[in-house]
Amino acid sequence: MTKTTARPVEAITVRPVQAPSPAGDRRRRRLADQARAHAFLLGGLVCFALFSWYPAIRAVVIAFQKYTPGSDPEWVGTANFTRVLDDPEFTAAWRNTLTFTLLALLMGFAIPFVLALVLNELRHARAFFRVAVYLPVMIPPVVTALLWKWFYDPGTGLANEALRFLHLPTSNWSNGADTALLSLVIVATWANMGGTVLIYLAALQSIPGELYEAAELDGASLLQRIRHVTIPQTRFVILMLMLLQIIATMQVFTEPFVITGGGPENATVTVLYLIYKYAFLYNDFGGACALSVLLLVFLGLFSAVYLRLTRTEGEDTA
Repeated sequence: MTKTTARPVEAITVRPVQAPSPAGDRRRRRLADQARAHAFLLGGLVCFALFSWYPAIRAVVIAFQKYTPGSDPEWVGTANFTRVLDDPEFTAAWRNTLTFTLLALLMGFAIPFVLALVLNELRHARAFFRVAVYLPVMIPPVVTALLWKWFYDPGTGLANEALRFLHLPTSNWSNGADTALLSLVIVATWANMGGTVLIYLAALQSIPGELYEAAELDGASLLQRIRHVTIPQTRFVILMLMLLQIIATMQVFTEPFVITGGGPENATVTVLYLIYKYAFLYNDFGGACALSVLLLVFLGLFSAVYLRLTRTEGEDTA
């Protein structure tokens, strides 16, 4: 019988498993979140670089060149700016643009604010009227312009038909040199005021009701409450929208392009429409880019004022 010898059992050392550090996990998660955020940000930056920044830089370069598609560009210095400034249409375009901006500011600043005040006081069908006010914003701008072009038709247009029904004198509307620019302002105001109304409405609803109650106890009338409570409490929003509207209306193009074609008698030629004419009618891309640079400088000054005023208002209200 074979005798077996038992082997000694080796001692097994069990090492305790170290739990992951909570601080390390948080750090890794934070780094992963930041990596994903930077990846999304990089995509946006690439899109801006390709479709916004590069065309803008390229336009500044072409402004100092004699550039025609299919030929080599030639540096001409400030000759494009000199030629553009000497163009009689340049003065007319800036005059029409500034007039359009002033009229649009007067109408587009007051009407949306009044509508917001009315909507804020409604107790029934408030959602319906909000949608009705915002509906024009959802219509494509070209469709809106074509609709109003038919509306302004001096023969069978709805505007003159309504005036005839009321036994009032008719108008040439967009076909008259003295009324064309005002007609375009009405179109732009109607098409874009919906978003402004909703922003004003949101600002009005953020005003504490105690302020109105205190004003009523002091015997303040409706106009006094608007003057001493509503306007001071919404002054930052009013200032912001006013300056943004100036910047937007200085770039008006769709309405004169679709409805009037810059006429009659250059009464509705704006700066952007003149840029279009230089580029696509005159085939003068250098002049078009020179005009664009001048408009960029002008709007840059407005942007600087906007940033300065909003920062000042923010510091005052902080």
